[in-house]
Amino acid sequence: MYNFDLKYTPPDFTLPHLAGSHDVTMEPAPADGLAPTAFYSSTNFPTYVKREGKWYLAKKARMDALIVWEEKTSEFVCTEMRRVRAGQPVVTGKQEDGSTGLLAYDEGFNTGTTADEAFTFMASGASRERPINYKRIAELIAWDKARNGRSIWVLGPAVVHAGARDSMAWLIENGYVGVVFGGNAVAVHDLERSLYGTALGMDIEGHTVVGGHRHHMDAINTVRRAGSIAGAVGSGIISSGIMYELVTNGVPFLLAGSIRDDGPLPGVITDTMEAQDKMRLFTQGATLVVMLATMLHSIATGNMLPTFIERNNKIEPVYTVVVDQEEMVIQKLADRGTHQAFGVVRNADDFLNRVVSELSREG
Repeated sequence: MYNFDLKYTPPDFTLPHLAGSHDVTMEPAPADGLAPTAFYSSTNFPTYVKREGKWYLAKKARMDALIVWEEKTSEFVCTEMRRVRAGQPVVTGKQEDGSTGLLAYDEGFNTGTTADEAFTFMASGASRERPINYKRIAELIAWDKARNGRSIWVLGPAVVHAGARDSMAWLIENGYVGVVFGGNAVAVHDLERSLYGTALGMDIEGHTVVGGHRHHMDAINTVRRAGSIAGAVGSGIISSGIMYELVTNGVPFLLAGSIRDDGPLPGVITDTMEAQDKMRLFTQGATLVVMLATMLHSIATGNMLPTFIERNNKIEPVYTVVVDQEEMVIQKLADRGTHQAFGVVRNADDFLNRVVSELSREG
């Protein structure tokens, strides 16, 4: 069993370049939703800001945000540009080495201990030809559950139509899933499977069913008639699958829509800013994130995700796993800043079925 509980080593603020640095520079926001020209754009690393000779760890870390000083709480907070208010002190500057009172710190988990074995395996490059240690990934998922972690599973529709629906439902039923992010499509395909035994109009062997092209629209209409996904489950219309297990086990889910959605299902959030706000409520508390076969939702989640979490009076890593059949998707995620993600170049069904097999074996 690997040790995933890594010790975080904070910066040594007695070092000359940190002890001798001046306070960070700040400028007032010129208007609501407008940053000073020289604003600092945040990273997802632990970021320390110096004010009146004291170093503060910025709260609610994420990439591509402003860092503002909150007078009411006496703390620095990362926030979206659209949320800044006129006159609010905004951190400015570009230097991140601490010399100007601003330190983006990426070395906290490089402890040099044997625990690093569990961490460095997550840092290996993604390749279809690279072997995957499913046992270790399953141990990570089980460990996160055992420590009352808060996991996010980001799902694309391929989880359903590629044959991993039952495995995903098993993970939810057995308490390994904290919240599910997805779009309209993954829920529609799952509900279609429950109602008609098809997904994208195909049966479980991939054969097109006569009249199956309309099944996803029938599924949407059926759920809309029931008033909600929960209503369809409660009335017995939906009796199996991912959405069934989420509702039955009280696991929250967030469906963020896109411009191409059919219907959509009731409960799908079509306002992108509203979806982002609600997703961030979960990403700021996540301990483990698993992204499966969805480029857009994975990148969106990654952009809101810190590399660490403050929990139980200590700083812990946020383990991040991204699974896709295309290496390009995993590379895009890394290129857009989610560099901490461990890439698995496999089909969603291969990954989920193997993980469930390992977890089942462990009992």
